[in-house]
Amino acid sequence: MRRQSKSGLNKSKQNLRRRINEPNWLKDEMEADFLSAVLETAGMLVIVLDCEGRIVRFNRACEQITQYSFEEVRGQHFWDIFLIPEEIEPVKAVFHSLRSGHFPNQFENFWLTKDGERRLITWNNTALLGTDGSVQWIIGIGVDVTERMRAEEALKESEERFAGIVSHAREAIISVDESQRIILFNEQAEKIFGYSAEEVIGKPLDILIPPRFTKSHREHIREFSASPISGRGMNERGDIYGIRKDGREFPAEASISKVELRSGKLFTVMLRDITERKQAEERLREQATLLDRAKDAILVRDLSDTVLFWSKGAERLYGWTSDEAVGKNIRELLYTKGDPPPFEQAHKVLAEKGEWMGELRQMTKDGKELTVESRWTLVRNDKGEPKSILVINTDITEKKKLEAQFLRAQRMESIGTLAGGIAHDLNNVLSPILMSIRMLQMRFTDESSQRLLATLRASAERGARMVSQVLSFARGAEGERIAVQPRHLIREIVKILKDTLPKTIDIRFSLPDNLWAVAGDPTQLYQVLMNLCVNARDAMPQGGRLTIETENAYIDETYARMHLDAKPGRFVVITVSDTGVGIPPHIIDKIFEPFFTTKGQGEGTGLGLSTVMGIVRGHGGFINAYSEVGKGTQFKVYLPAIESTEMAQRQEEQGDLPVGHGELILVVDDEEAILEITRGTLEAFGYNVLTASDGTEAVALYAQNKDKIQVVLVDMMMPYMDGPSTIRALQKLNPKVKIIAASGLAANGKAVEAIGAAVKIFLSKPYTADKLLTALAGILKPRPRDGRPTLDG
Repeated sequence: MRRQSKSGLNKSKQNLRRRINEPNWLKDEMEADFLSAVLETAGMLVIVLDCEGRIVRFNRACEQITQYSFEEVRGQHFWDIFLIPEEIEPVKAVFHSLRSGHFPNQFENFWLTKDGERRLITWNNTALLGTDGSVQWIIGIGVDVTERMRAEEALKESEERFAGIVSHAREAIISVDESQRIILFNEQAEKIFGYSAEEVIGKPLDILIPPRFTKSHREHIREFSASPISGRGMNERGDIYGIRKDGREFPAEASISKVELRSGKLFTVMLRDITERKQAEERLREQATLLDRAKDAILVRDLSDTVLFWSKGAERLYGWTSDEAVGKNIRELLYTKGDPPPFEQAHKVLAEKGEWMGELRQMTKDGKELTVESRWTLVRNDKGEPKSILVINTDITEKKKLEAQFLRAQRMESIGTLAGGIAHDLNNVLSPILMSIRMLQMRFTDESSQRLLATLRASAERGARMVSQVLSFARGAEGERIAVQPRHLIREIVKILKDTLPKTIDIRFSLPDNLWAVAGDPTQLYQVLMNLCVNARDAMPQGGRLTIETENAYIDETYARMHLDAKPGRFVVITVSDTGVGIPPHIIDKIFEPFFTTKGQGEGTGLGLSTVMGIVRGHGGFINAYSEVGKGTQFKVYLPAIESTEMAQRQEEQGDLPVGHGELILVVDDEEAILEITRGTLEAFGYNVLTASDGTEAVALYAQNKDKIQVVLVDMMMPYMDGPSTIRALQKLNPKVKIIAASGLAANGKAVEAIGAAVKIFLSKPYTADKLLTALAGILKPRPRDGRPTLDG
């Protein structure tokens, strides 16, 4: 329920009283209707009682709070329905006081709802007099303060809980104000320092610090107070010491935090006496002197993996000096890439058996990887309780390398033998085929036969090259990298596809003359494109359209942030798209995993797309997949272009990107990352931006800002309310709305044509910042065009 201020309550009460005191109040139906309207629309509880305490009016707010309707309570004494037993008599006393003329007054009591819940109500009560001066009506105007009461109780409980935690904490907890005077001193602090809380509250913190450290401590507090950080380990500046009531100093470990309060800054120190630990460390150092000459790395760490001792052998092996290592966590020193799998298991075995031995992979100070044979022993104190871990590590890195080399040599020898045998057999198969083709070309001279034989010969020769590639792989050699013009490769693939694919599949391709070259292995790139085309064929069992398109693209920082595998630079983009069955959203992230396939038993190995991914990444590129069930799939292969003077010149000719002048753009997309990056890009280039994560939110925002929004950028594929539906809704609000449609599927470019002239441009995802900015500039500063432009990303 909405709450009113005290002044609001008084004002409403006065208005109601004035209106009710007018002549003929409640004497005719019109006046009764007026009062009913006032009561029902009041934002607070309003109840009117007669002189006997019977309910004569009961507004909607009362009904909502109590769950009783007015008809249920009309004419009944309100204390019989709403009051808890222990408050009936006090409330009756207030009622009689009002009836006797002692008004107005304020009162607070509980009301019982219909389901038995207690609600705390604060009342402003008054009485209305009849013409004879006697009290005729008692009016109560109330506010439900139950939630405030509960909040106060929760705060009190929280404070009590906090006090309990502070009181029984294992660390000394000391809080000081900005003048460094103590305002909190818990029980553990009393035990450590020997003072009672009463002795130190209000005293300066200096009484707990040795005199030789007070100046540096004050400087530290001043610096920390002015810094933006809220917490710090005080031991970062070296060892710290406290001083007990009896004058004895002791080493301590402490951290400090600060909070901003209305009264100023509050500083809290959590401190632990580490006297026993320091003494134990000293004993260990004395004992360890005897171990420094050992070749193995010998170290001791506590149960939380903090290094207590670091031998000379450890210094030689890892490169960290003892001063650098002691006090650090062993995980930070030796496992910068995360704990090795055996680490946690080793702790469990150590706790159960008291010792553990096994191999671990570790890192030296300079980042070199080591393999060590590690032996752990649990050290116990006089009571038999675990207190530290003795570790002896032996470097076996070279030994493991030799073992790996031997195993690799055996494996590669086996693969080489197998590959050699396969290559021999395959070459025996291919040789007569190649020789026969030449004879067949001489015998069958008609154009159709020559074309088929030429295709057969090209395929056989490529098979021979693939056999050679298998041998190269088995011997550990990489594919040859040469300058490759993708146009030639694609023309050859299209020729084969037209001869081999079903006639129900329409093959289209686009090869611009200015396409950049790439550095790659032609056979591997051929394999990539053939794999994608074969997958497209399998996705269109009833026929469809297979399209291969190429373009030059410059990937900017904006696009690279949107796609993890992308890097800024010049790329040749090869797009293979189909109009097949599409890939369901729940499996599209798995399609590049080895052995993942949606084909039936014996129809696919699940290695095709994982091979494609490996080859593309091996060429320094990346690949993106977009799909919509029932509409088709699109793969975009990005391959780094070879640098040339022509490319650099073209980049220079692009000039500065167009900028906005404060125009308001509405961006609609269900991908949060795309919304944020698009917003950042547009705002960086002078636009104001509103964002919506779905069509419903977009329509609501546009309705509120219709006169301000100049262009709407709409994703075509969104849940709930998709792009086309959103565009139609926007057109109803404003038939002249200017829209840029965007989608990862080129097929959606056809879909927007049916929507009308509102869609000015179709952007193919992923789009770069320059294409988005160019599209906006084209809409906001239109030029004569033939048809609707399309900007491919």
